[in-house]
Amino acid sequence: MRWNWNQPDWPNFVYDSAAIEPLERRFLLSSGEVLGAVRHVTGDERDRLRIELLSEEAMRTSAIEGEVLDRASVQSSLRRQFGLTADGAPSKPREQGVAEMMVDVYSTYAAPLTHDTLSRWHGMLLAHDWGLETIGAYRRHADAMQIVSGRIDRQTVHFEAPPSAQVQGEMDVFVDWFNRTAPDGPTPLPALTRAALGHLWFESIHPFEDGNGRLGRALAEKSLAQNIGQPSLIALAYTIERDRKAYYDQLETHQKTLDVTGWLIWFAEIVLKAQQVTLTRVAFFIAKAKFYDQFRDRLNERQAKVIERMFREGPDGFKGGLSAENYIAITGTSRATTTRDLQDLVEMGALSRTGDRRHTRYWLALSQPKSREVPPDR
Repeated sequence: MRWNWNQPDWPNFVYDSAAIEPLERRFLLSSGEVLGAVRHVTGDERDRLRIELLSEEAMRTSAIEGEVLDRASVQSSLRRQFGLTADGAPSKPREQGVAEMMVDVYSTYAAPLTHDTLSRWHGMLLAHDWGLETIGAYRRHADAMQIVSGRIDRQTVHFEAPPSAQVQGEMDVFVDWFNRTAPDGPTPLPALTRAALGHLWFESIHPFEDGNGRLGRALAEKSLAQNIGQPSLIALAYTIERDRKAYYDQLETHQKTLDVTGWLIWFAEIVLKAQQVTLTRVAFFIAKAKFYDQFRDRLNERQAKVIERMFREGPDGFKGGLSAENYIAITGTSRATTTRDLQDLVEMGALSRTGDRRHTRYWLALSQPKSREVPPDR
């Protein structure tokens, strides 16, 4: 199999820049919307929003790799990393590691990329993994670095990265390119083009023994942040995780060729979707703050517990709405008390109700602006 990295023109990727240019314009427009929305959140609320968005990204970038993290531990670790008062939740090693990396990416986005940066992120992310031969440095093992699936006796090789002996040289070229194509570099590239190329290139080198996917997505976040001049806070990993199969399919397809127009278009559209997710999340966060300002002192302990659980589901809420059975399961209370509590929540305006009898469902009564799709260029 001829992979992209052993083709004669590697790493000279080719693509149709005209096909990407309308998406680049939409990205810049939506970036202004996201930054404007975040500016509406001030003080302690902005800190809480930052923790919410970063913790969701930490959870999702790990989930893409099949790793499930504890949300409370991630958020507690993020608060500590930002120098905020911790909430008492324990910081577990995996959660602390990804939180450290996320905060470092966020705080140092403007700095040039170096080998030390990548090694530092790798050390943070995988310090807990004693099974790895090399942590905080590029891989050195002689075995082929392959992406495989299937039974051990009938494996499918989806990709094979360059041998470890070539990694340092490959990464020298990559790091130089990343810095040269930055907005203040000698050969700047548009935001989506640079982030998409950088992610595919990094994943094709696969320089570390483990953690390459999470580091590659962190690099994409750094790249986008540099191009817009501040941390992007977009829901990139969340959006990729929702279309995980297509993500891996696109990587596999474009790790066999240097013609990457299809990859650039796919990745650009993912970023644009991620921006809309972030706009929805920020609006939801603002609506949540207003909700609690209005109702916090009017909720009994059971109601407060259920409302908190509903908010934890995010902007989409409970799938199919909250039922009386859900309320009973969350609170452990009786059906009669459940009926009174839910009626009270509807009457005070905290919940809305749809359906009747056993089909009755309840929804948070939020007034939040809907994020609009950026229209395509004509």
